[in-house]
Amino acid sequence: MEKLFSTKEVARFLAVNEKMIYSLVAEKGLPATKITGKWLFPRHLVEQWIETNTINYPESTTQLPPYEGLLIITGSNDPLLGRTVSLFNSIHSNHIAVFGNLGSMGGLRALRQNKCHMASSHLLQDNEEEYNFEFANQELEKMPAVVNFCRREQGIIIQKGNPKNINKISDLARKAIKIVNRPIGTGTRLLFDRELKKEGIEGKKIDGYHNELPSHLDIGLEILSGRADAGPGIRAVAGLLDLDFIPVRWERYDLMISKERFFDEGVQLFLGLLVEDSFRKLAATYSGYNLKLSGKVVYPKNK
Repeated sequence: MEKLFSTKEVARFLAVNEKMIYSLVAEKGLPATKITGKWLFPRHLVEQWIETNTINYPESTTQLPPYEGLLIITGSNDPLLGRTVSLFNSIHSNHIAVFGNLGSMGGLRALRQNKCHMASSHLLQDNEEEYNFEFANQELEKMPAVVNFCRREQGIIIQKGNPKNINKISDLARKAIKIVNRPIGTGTRLLFDRELKKEGIEGKKIDGYHNELPSHLDIGLEILSGRADAGPGIRAVAGLLDLDFIPVRWERYDLMISKERFFDEGVQLFLGLLVEDSFRKLAATYSGYNLKLSGKVVYPKNK
C-alpha cells in the first residue's frame, strides 16, 4: 500500500502548520481521505498535487536530439489521436510516431523537459472560454505554437439505459451512485472538479471519486462492466462502447509544439494529416468530434 501521511506528517512534509492543511484540502484540492474520523493523505497524490500546482521551473538543460524519424507525442489521451498515430505510421514508413499517456499537465511537463515534440492538452482556463494558453504560459519558458487537433464533447459516461436515473452532475452525489474518475493533472479531471464545485458537491464524498483510471477507454470499460455507474469522459468512448452519455461541454483539444521543433519533418507531416480526407474518415467512425478547427494554428493568433 502507498504511504499515508497523518495531518501532522503532511504538515511537516509541506512545511506548514496543521491548521493550514485543512484550508489546503478545502480550497486548493489537497488530496485527502477520511477514515474512522481521521484525515489521511496518500503521499504519492500529495507529491503529484505539489507538482501540478508548481508554476516556476528551472529551464531544462537537456535537448531532444535532431529529428531522425522518431516523432514523440505525449499528454492527454484520445481515441482519435491514437488512430491518427497509427495512420501516420502506415503512411510514412520512414517515420515512427509514438504516444505517451501522461495527461494534459504531464504532457506540458514533458514539453518543458524537452522529452517530446508535441503535447496534447485540453486544460480549461478560469474564464471557461479559452484552453491551454495560461497553463502553457505558466509551465514553459516560452509559449509554444498551438495547433488544434479537434474539438470534442466532454461529459459523463453512464450505463446503457441509465438504470440509476442519472440525468445531471448533481445526481452523482446520491448514495446509491458509484463513480470512477480520471487522475489529477488531466483536463477531464479539471473539468469534472470544476463542475462539481459549481453544484456545491465535495468530490471526496462521492463513492469511487478516488478510483482513478488512466484513460477515457478505461473509464468506459469500468462502467460497461457494471463496476461503476458513471464517470467523466468523452462522447466518443460512450459511442464506441454503446453506453449512454450526459453532455457537459464541447472542448478544444490542442497539440502544443515548441517553436524550435515546429518545422521538424515529422511534426509537419503529422500536422499535414489533420487536413487530409483520411483523417476525416477516421473521425467519422466516432461520435462527438468536430474537425472545423483541425490543423489550424490557434496560437500565435493571426492579427
